[in-house]
Amino acid sequence: MRRLLAVLASVCATTLGAQEFTTLKGHGGPIMGLAMSPAGQIATASFDNSVGLWSADGPTWLEGHEAAVTAVAFGPDGQLVTGGDDFTVRLWGAAPKILGQHQGKVTSVQVSPDGQHVLSASWDGTLRLWPLAGGAAQVLRVPGTGINAAIFGPEGRHFFVATVNGQILRFDRQADAAPLPLVKHGFGVTRLVAHGPWLAYGAVDGGTRVVWAETGAQLADFSLDRRPVLALAYHADSAQLAVGDGHGYIMMVDTNTWRIARDFKATRKGPVWALAFSPDGASIYAGGLDDVAYGWPVALLDAFTPSISGQRSFLRDVETMPNGERQFMRKCSICHALGPGTSRKAGPTLHGVFGRPAGSVPGYYYSPTLRNAQIVWTEDTINALFDMGPDHYIPGSKMPMQVIAGADDRADLIAYLKQATKKE
Repeated sequence: MRRLLAVLASVCATTLGAQEFTTLKGHGGPIMGLAMSPAGQIATASFDNSVGLWSADGPTWLEGHEAAVTAVAFGPDGQLVTGGDDFTVRLWGAAPKILGQHQGKVTSVQVSPDGQHVLSASWDGTLRLWPLAGGAAQVLRVPGTGINAAIFGPEGRHFFVATVNGQILRFDRQADAAPLPLVKHGFGVTRLVAHGPWLAYGAVDGGTRVVWAETGAQLADFSLDRRPVLALAYHADSAQLAVGDGHGYIMMVDTNTWRIARDFKATRKGPVWALAFSPDGASIYAGGLDDVAYGWPVALLDAFTPSISGQRSFLRDVETMPNGERQFMRKCSICHALGPGTSRKAGPTLHGVFGRPAGSVPGYYYSPTLRNAQIVWTEDTINALFDMGPDHYIPGSKMPMQVIAGADDRADLIAYLKQATKKE
């Protein structure tokens, strides 16, 4: 089945030509992270718990994370590192391994400029510096807040850290001194990019600003009324800074002139969660709620219709759907398919769910909690699941928190599932 999925997945282009518009198809959930290797290979991290490595022949799937893969990065020698909602940091290659584990979601990973260490950050409030040659990680703490992003300074002597409570801190890698506060934004800082003497950051309130890395003094402000900023990417040779936001736009900033060069509506609905430039800077790749990553030529961004393939989004036509289907699309469709057989989605298929014991779909890796739950899925148990929320109904399972407060909405969902999941 894995081989069949790899054949069905594809790297394809529109009739405009292979160098103009690209789609990376094959994931079973939203694209959470993107990275481009020095050799030009792209990696996608997804809510479906997997990483895709893309070539002209299609994807190679890297499996191992037990929850959504949220962060992905290549090192200077092509080392691939990922982090996820399963709290782990993983190194891929001929002998994949877990470098170690945080106590919360891993929000960012980066390989040091010398290729010797991996820097990871987590909502547990720690930075961890993992030596790739082996050994224990160095642990640095930011008390009282989670960390949304951490990056090396251009020469690797410093770490820059963005926190949930709106700070940017600079750590000296060689010293034991307390970190230097550079910025107090007021809203959570989500993403960071450093180049030479400057540091760019995005924030929850829509702020996109550039500051001097030594002092924190502001150099430029590109804040727009589109929130939050969720992705940043920089291409040094072409001096392009790309900014992705919650409204589905990609803003391109020329860092030679510090002016907005383009502002492109990439999706009709949903955020841009991940961005990566091609090695030559001629194309920009983006990922979001769709289970497809897209690539556009920067020079032709304004020539494309927004969303291009918006019908692929799980939010497609959601307002015009019958209420039961709308509840499924909003609450369930990212993780679950309705048809028989396996899929690349993060959760098991719901085909034949009524009357099925929980934790019993062959081939799916369930948490011990769900395997031992002794629940049979019926109208009553599915109603209770969404009335209480999985975190209360089956505490300790991998199911994300989802509550449907209205009894009529739950009834409509159940009616839709009874029709859509029945076995012929």
